[in-house]
Amino acid sequence: MTAQGCRESSKSPAGVTLTLIHQSWVDRDSQRLLNEELQQFTNRSGIRVEVLPAPETAVEQLATWRKLLESEASVPDVYAIDVIWPGILANELLDLKSYVPAQEIAVHFPELIANNTVAGRLVALPYNTSAGLLYYRVDLLRQYGYRAPPQTWEELGAMAARIQSGERAKGHAEFWGYVWQGAASEALACNALEWQVSEGGGVLIENGTVTVDNPRAVRAWERARRWVGSISPPGVTAYKEWDAFNIWQAGQAAFMRNWTNAYVAAVAPGSPSRGSLGIAPLPGGRAGSAATLGGNGYGISRHSRHPHEAAMLVRFLCGRDEQRRRSLNSNQPPTIPDLYKDPAVLAANPYFSTFLEIHRKHLALRPSTTTGKLYPDVSRAYYEAVHTVLTGKVTAAEAASALQVKLGQITGLKAAVTRASAHR
Repeated sequence: MTAQGCRESSKSPAGVTLTLIHQSWVDRDSQRLLNEELQQFTNRSGIRVEVLPAPETAVEQLATWRKLLESEASVPDVYAIDVIWPGILANELLDLKSYVPAQEIAVHFPELIANNTVAGRLVALPYNTSAGLLYYRVDLLRQYGYRAPPQTWEELGAMAARIQSGERAKGHAEFWGYVWQGAASEALACNALEWQVSEGGGVLIENGTVTVDNPRAVRAWERARRWVGSISPPGVTAYKEWDAFNIWQAGQAAFMRNWTNAYVAAVAPGSPSRGSLGIAPLPGGRAGSAATLGGNGYGISRHSRHPHEAAMLVRFLCGRDEQRRRSLNSNQPPTIPDLYKDPAVLAANPYFSTFLEIHRKHLALRPSTTTGKLYPDVSRAYYEAVHTVLTGKVTAAEAASALQVKLGQITGLKAAVTRASAHR
């Protein structure tokens, strides 16, 4: 939104102070960049913005958001909303269609607007987007005779094993082929969803039916179990995003699954991986590649005393001009398709072309909008079940069968009859 747009939208006296609660900082650069954006907004509108501290983990953040909103607190005015939270928080957030012009909404990726729309109400405007990516060492692939990153999970396993063996023979005893997020957390839910969707195993709940107990999902979980202790560290079952990144950044892995914010850190000045980094879609299975959708938007509390000023802030942070500036300064993928055609944006972010391909062809959506407030329970049941497979406590078939029953109990939905369950 332009400075003129800020002035024209405001019908309130100068001196208003808004409060914003944002998810915890990834790094100092992210904090600095947001502070710069908020100062720009203040300079243009005369409205000050205070950022409130937030807990570190996503589970704690969501609990804090719910407590504040459900207590009808007038502060904060604006909340950062993860892509899996709209269905959980919708009742406490304003419908932005009443505050944001339709043409400003229409410029965003349609799937992001759909994700943030609950019962016809737009409860968050997209701020940034993300998806699961495969990171690889260009230099190592070249050394071992590979011209391209792996296209399938089988190719990944073979390439990772060969490079790992070769590097260990050179004396790198702690080198691993592939690192990812295996801790019992939302991060594992994202990884597991990518594995099973790529095999055609679905997204847990399809057309109002629980479908997780199927042979394709079982096959995907079994394959991941075989990675643990072979091409992936035994401790990978305790890794979250930054645990995997730290191994990668230390030069101790050939491949890594992570989000786009890891790219921002990997190409930062002084980063040891800056000159040897490659990005590709995640490997595919029988149904192709799949990448879990991530990212954030901004929503306005229905208890805010300054909804119009809060809408000005949301429009500014999520608008085309600010997203373009952010893309040039932080390498974060924008939520506006038109910006992927901007020569300056593409020159500053060569990986955006790969990301756009992933976004258009390979996205996997967690069943958060369809399950609403039940999603935290659905997700926990899912990642805990997969974790028991990865740690060898139960077989994949046993875990899928038990999870099918549990998800039915949580959601009240019927379970599909599949070959995996019918032949057991």
